[in-house]
Amino acid sequence: MFQQPPPDFKFDFDAVFDVDDYMYFYSDMLTDEATERQVAFLVRELGLETPLKILDLACGFGRHANRLAALGHDVTGIDLTPGFLELARLDAQARGVQVNYLQGDMRQIDYQGAFDHVLLMFTAFGYFEDEQNLLVLKNVARALKPGGLLIFDIKNRDIFLKDYCPDQVTEKECNLMIDRHFFDSLSGRLYNRRIVIREGVRRDKPFFIRMYNASEINSLVEQAGMKIKNIYADWDSNPLTIDSRRLIAIAQKI
Repeated sequence: MFQQPPPDFKFDFDAVFDVDDYMYFYSDMLTDEATERQVAFLVRELGLETPLKILDLACGFGRHANRLAALGHDVTGIDLTPGFLELARLDAQARGVQVNYLQGDMRQIDYQGAFDHVLLMFTAFGYFEDEQNLLVLKNVARALKPGGLLIFDIKNRDIFLKDYCPDQVTEKECNLMIDRHFFDSLSGRLYNRRIVIREGVRRDKPFFIRMYNASEINSLVEQAGMKIKNIYADWDSNPLTIDSRRLIAIAQKI
């Protein structure tokens, strides 16, 4: 297991979130069925029976935002990647809904009590240094109305390490996405020297993500001025256990 981060390792954000490669390899996971299940969870656990103002941070191609807008909510979607925002706007147009899509960095949002709820979905939390990850949560807390809720879902660090696999290969139509993991126990950061090979062309996509367990998440949320309301293991609202692979946290602004 890797112990010291490589001094020359750089997170290539543009490469990692290249829209074409991302959608190609993740489309089988981000299905309509899976998204509908997640939206049903949001409606149930966030109390979305009446129209509310919702911020979808790292909204990607709008799979949650557009469905929530179709339910009558006032939704703002923010993402750093223009290509994802373009896809989100096209999907919104096809669905006949209005979403305020903006390009932006979650570390720099500056809303003041503007939203009833904030979403941070599909492991979109943890891509920065610890201080910046905390800053994201503080920005979210400031953006929420009093009593507002944040929901985010991440991999459960405890179980990930229990089943740690240094190498993983995803093959699709003879194209490959090769993940080469190494974990730094001191920082809690997972490094990935990802390689994508499509149509015989190699693209390197190195990135890292800070992995958290439930106790660390609880501490971070409290530092940001919120409190944990519930933690779930899956989109069926089952409670977190020692065997849960994912961690879905709902935090409330104090």
